[in-house]
Amino acid sequence: MLRAGAGRGEEVVFRRLTLRGMSDDMSEETRHVRVRVEMVLEITEPDELIRAAWARIENDELMPQEERDQAAQAVSRDEAEAVAYLIDPLDLVGGVPGVVLAQASWSSELAEYDPDAAWDEEEEDDDVD
Repeated sequence: MLRAGAGRGEEVVFRRLTLRGMSDDMSEETRHVRVRVEMVLEITEPDELIRAAWARIENDELMPQEERDQAAQAVSRDEAEAVAYLIDPLDLVGGVPGVVLAQASWSSELAEYDPDAAWDEEEEDDDVD
């Protein structure tokens, strides 16, 4: 086992397992893994972003025309909405062997960003009970 300090007096334990050991341990536990990813994207070319979102919406054959029109208007007004139309969680895991995407949800929002601020500062505030 490896031990590493996690900050705030906590200790995180990492186990080294062989493939056989992982299979044995996993048989008694759930086989689902929740992956949380947080990113901050800088929009450098808003017009390109919006055009790409329009193209994605227009090529979505499963979306009814009325919904396409509403979506096109939404991405025209809100760059975060445009990003949400272009991000696909399946792209993140599609090439990962041995996994199938069971469920996904995602959102995007405009955010203030300070590259000098601590990354997890907001999360630590939220975790305090």
